[in-house]
Amino acid sequence: MKKVKLPLTILIVLIVSFEAISSKNSKPFQTAPWLVPASASDIKSPMGGNTTAASTGKLLYVKYCVVCHGNAGKGDGVAAPALAIPPADHSSIKVQSQTDGALYWKITIGRGAMASYKTTLTDQQRWQLVSYIRTLAAVKKTK
Repeated sequence: MKKVKLPLTILIVLIVSFEAISSKNSKPFQTAPWLVPASASDIKSPMGGNTTAASTGKLLYVKYCVVCHGNAGKGDGVAAPALAIPPADHSSIKVQSQTDGALYWKITIGRGAMASYKTTLTDQQRWQLVSYIRTLAAVKKTK
């Protein structure tokens, strides 16, 4: 199994690096805040706390997002070190404080090394991803 994992990891890192450099979705690496149009930010999720949507979203997350964002969504996936801009930490307050519409828009549009999933995933699948990302909120410690 180890013989398969290392070449697979290297392949994934190379693919993500290539995409970041040459993809038609790539723009020069952007460090400015990722602003979302108000019209997109105001969109409400049709999934509204649907646990089935979050479960399906987890499967999609594993398939499309884990390589960069990591299993727990911390931005520490195997491809993350190869990226000029670190992937977002989906468990962070910065991400969790964004509206569902903003997260949906970012998944749809993409930016830099973050691919656009407009044609890869259906509207429903993108909302399912948003539902799953909501489950990654950092657990608050109580005393």
